[in-house]
Amino acid sequence: MRPLIDTVLTTGMLAVVPAGLRLLRVPHRLLRAWWLGAVPGALSLWLERGPWAAGAASAYALATVCLAVQAPIRLRTRPSPSPREIAALTALVTPAIAAVALVAERAGYPLWGFSLTILSLTVAHFHFAGFAAALVAGLTSRAAGDGPLSRAAALSVPGGTLLVLGGYFAGDWAELAGAVVLTAGMWLVGWLTLAEVRRGGHDRITGALLTFSSLVLAVSMVLALSWALGEATGLPRPPLDWMIATHGLLNAFGFAVCAIAAWLRLRPRPL
Repeated sequence: MRPLIDTVLTTGMLAVVPAGLRLLRVPHRLLRAWWLGAVPGALSLWLERGPWAAGAASAYALATVCLAVQAPIRLRTRPSPSPREIAALTALVTPAIAAVALVAERAGYPLWGFSLTILSLTVAHFHFAGFAAALVAGLTSRAAGDGPLSRAAALSVPGGTLLVLGGYFAGDWAELAGAVVLTAGMWLVGWLTLAEVRRGGHDRITGALLTFSSLVLAVSMVLALSWALGEATGLPRPPLDWMIATHGLLNAFGFAVCAIAAWLRLRPRPL
């Protein structure tokens, strides 16, 4: 499954994040500089583990740190951020979490005792469930208005993502709690997209992208829940390779790529 994981991660670094950055309020120089880290970062995935791969991954880590620094800069002007601003801040910092795991995995170092496979999946999680999902949640929340459901969607996606991260250290039950919160948030994003954003009279391609990315979540997040439930309780769960080929591909290409493509076509004010 390694080539499949690498394809997903390459898509995240070279397509999903740079496209998503056009939907965030970040300096234009950062948009241009992103490629200086993203290209070697993606290349590192296809090199043998070792110093060269870790060095290339470190260039990507530097780019993600430059992006994460934008979060405290934004907080200086908004010390009490709104739910959608919290979603935007989450999108800014989660690629850096992914990059830490990437450098360790490419160096062949089991960071904090985690296996290299888990580190690879962490890189994917914080590109798609982190960056892409938080960004789309924030955009959807703003478009749906300032109601309780839109605020809940904007908060639960970042909250669930960070709870899953905490579950790596606190144990399987904490990770299950994170999966429940994240799933609820993603389903809310899908429902708000269909109920509010989709009915805005958009062209067919944009409407199809919005619809497909929302419906994908109904399937992909059930898979995430089944995995987390099995890990916590010992109940049967899907094999890891099967999860990568289903949940991973659905979230990466069915949700993240399609949703960000739709929002780029909508040309909203950057979040």
